[in-house]
Amino acid sequence: MDIALIGGHGKVALLAAPLLVEAGHTVHAVIRDPGHAAEVEATGAQAVLSDIETLDAGGWEELLTGKDAVVWSAGAGGGDPQRTIAVDQDAAIASMDAAQSVGASRYVMVSYFGASLDHGVPEGEPFHAYAEAKARADEHLRGSQLEWTVLGPSGLTLEEPTGRIDLGAAESGTVSRGNVARTIVAAIEHPGTAGRTLAYNDGEQEIDEAFSTVR
Repeated sequence: MDIALIGGHGKVALLAAPLLVEAGHTVHAVIRDPGHAAEVEATGAQAVLSDIETLDAGGWEELLTGKDAVVWSAGAGGGDPQRTIAVDQDAAIASMDAAQSVGASRYVMVSYFGASLDHGVPEGEPFHAYAEAKARADEHLRGSQLEWTVLGPSGLTLEEPTGRIDLGAAESGTVSRGNVARTIVAAIEHPGTAGRTLAYNDGEQEIDEAFSTVR
């Protein structure tokens, strides 16, 4: 597949890109800062410069034309509620609409464990804007005609990846970013994950085996 990896310089994306390339995919990693291009291209991905926060519909369609799949691993990083809404909600939704328009039919969203419109985060709390933005983006994706998968990793760590998770965990725990990168690849590789929201922690299930059983 020719994959647009949105948020190509993020910690998870930098781990996912070489795995996707190794699996035989072409990866166009979308980044805003040209200073990050060398690090991104060291993964085997092709760096594409674009500011997703300012793209209009035509810009998104140009960016995604010719792609088979989109992996959303971008985020505003918190701190500024307006920017969080602009990136994690508005830009994400715009990318979904453009993907549908240009035929980039496979879409993998990296969300978080428990993301929901019923997130229960009080409006005055710093996490509220992020929780709201991710929930609205996820719901828009689920209502699209795309072959979507929403990944719901729990609290992210920098631990070495084990290649093993607890898929369908009842409560949020932790998961290494390296394992999240591996779930991105597994979602792309297993079409049975389309139309599913997959929440997980680190655990004992081998990732590819766990994803191969999703129906």
